[in-house]
Amino acid sequence: MRYFPLPRILAAAAAATALALAAPGTGASAAPVPSPPIIGGGSASQNYSFIVSLQQGGQHICGASLISPTWAVTAAHCVAGGTADQFTVRVGSGDRTSGGEVASLARVVPHPNYSTNNDIALLQLAAPVQATPIALADSAPAGTATRLLGWGQETPQPGGDNGPDQLKELDTSLLPSGCAEGFDASSELCVNNPQGPDGSNQGACYGDSGGPAIAQINGEWRLLGATSRAGGTSPTCAVDPSIYTNVTAFKDFIQSTMAS
Repeated sequence: MRYFPLPRILAAAAAATALALAAPGTGASAAPVPSPPIIGGGSASQNYSFIVSLQQGGQHICGASLISPTWAVTAAHCVAGGTADQFTVRVGSGDRTSGGEVASLARVVPHPNYSTNNDIALLQLAAPVQATPIALADSAPAGTATRLLGWGQETPQPGGDNGPDQLKELDTSLLPSGCAEGFDASSELCVNNPQGPDGSNQGACYGDSGGPAIAQINGEWRLLGATSRAGGTSPTCAVDPSIYTNVTAFKDFIQSTMAS
């Protein structure tokens, strides 16, 4: 499998998640590969109050989505092996280096049965933020038009760049289930990697992990998924559809964790 985070900064956290971050085709002891932003697409067309840059040592590593004034949702592989004091979040800014609200974390809560098919974690902020959160969609059926947001690498090859400072977006759609080996239709979404104007494929890439797939429902944005992994084994981004955690399938986990 190939996840889409940027390199972890703290050595202890990186070692704990080496398998998820290792270069394609290498063992768990290999060094993590640098991560890119959404391939194709364009600059964010509006302000997204719920967008979150998950950071370590002041550097962006993954995306996330604010779902309440004190909680955000991301991919579990972004924080696995880490502790709350190792991360901060920048909320509501399209620039991952400035603006918005910066908050420390009180808790990091990966799914208790975290695996490839349960790649979701909740981040509890140490204090409420003022930004408006995004609500979860009721469901995420195939064919739904969706927009991907992220700061991932802009070149499709591993290590091509460190991603843009400014948020990018890509309009695409959800595909029928079964688009990748090991795909779980009950917990994952298959996201199309459409061709761009130049004929090259577009899609999520390194650095987009944890970031949102959203849809317009009754005139408002709703959260469908969080970037998880590539749908194939190629180290080049957007060659295959992207696999997103189906956040709508984890409402019980989200609600019970927030209630605690």
